[in-house]
Amino acid sequence: MLADIQVDRSKLTLNEVLIEGTFGRMYHGLMHIEDDVPVVVKTVTDAARPDQSAVILRDGCLLKGLIHPNVHGIMAVCLPTEKSSPVLVYPHASESNLKKFLQRCKLSEMHQPLNTQQIVFMAIQVTRGVQFLHRKRIVHKDIAARNCVVDHQFNVKVTDTALARDFFPNDYHCLGDNENRPIKWLALESLMERRFTPASDVWSFGVLIWELLTLALQPYADVDPFEMAGYLKEGFRIAQPLNCPDEIFAVMACCWALNPDERPKFAQLQVCLQDFYSALGNFV
Repeated sequence: MLADIQVDRSKLTLNEVLIEGTFGRMYHGLMHIEDDVPVVVKTVTDAARPDQSAVILRDGCLLKGLIHPNVHGIMAVCLPTEKSSPVLVYPHASESNLKKFLQRCKLSEMHQPLNTQQIVFMAIQVTRGVQFLHRKRIVHKDIAARNCVVDHQFNVKVTDTALARDFFPNDYHCLGDNENRPIKWLALESLMERRFTPASDVWSFGVLIWELLTLALQPYADVDPFEMAGYLKEGFRIAQPLNCPDEIFAVMACCWALNPDERPKFAQLQVCLQDFYSALGNFV
């Protein structure tokens, strides 16, 4: 399945570490082919268990072979051996992980706060990427800022979930079923029945917009993960951020309809956001 994109480990040079987890690391690197190509590399340390090495390959294969301006899939892989761990190779993105970028915007004086136009522009990029996945009959199951990358022009690409649980452990919770899941991003049917459809990706996208507006605050920060299902059943949702226009919050609220059939499709979300983005441009 991966033979067509397999490369020898000697073709890669790993440079500075971008993100480090308990057993996973993401690096800036170079892939030495005809020219030195800048890449981003995900791998695991020698401390990783065999099942953790297997999971990074499984998750990394989600978007294998997909080419779209708003999708960021692996371009090459080094398969594990007795002496080396698996390595996933991605095209370089200048700002890398979207969640980390948002957090830097909040903490660094060097970054200007994002304006509404930039936020809506990034959300539009995500709708395009996920629409493409759905046309390929792929349900992502974990749409979130942590699973996107962004460049310096605010172009966003949806990426796979490889190492997301290790890099962002506070975003995942185990409800006694021996599996860490992104509880506070999940639609109710995904949370309770493990049912994932394009409509459940829509729900998660609504939470992603909230992340963009709040510069990656934790959604439902005061709600116990074990109480999330009951909280959502009772009709409660995350509150409208202070900087969130009513038009955008109306889009988010539609994404969180309990009935999956009542949620908009990504094509409709793109049109709504594009119209609002164009209207914003008239006032600049």
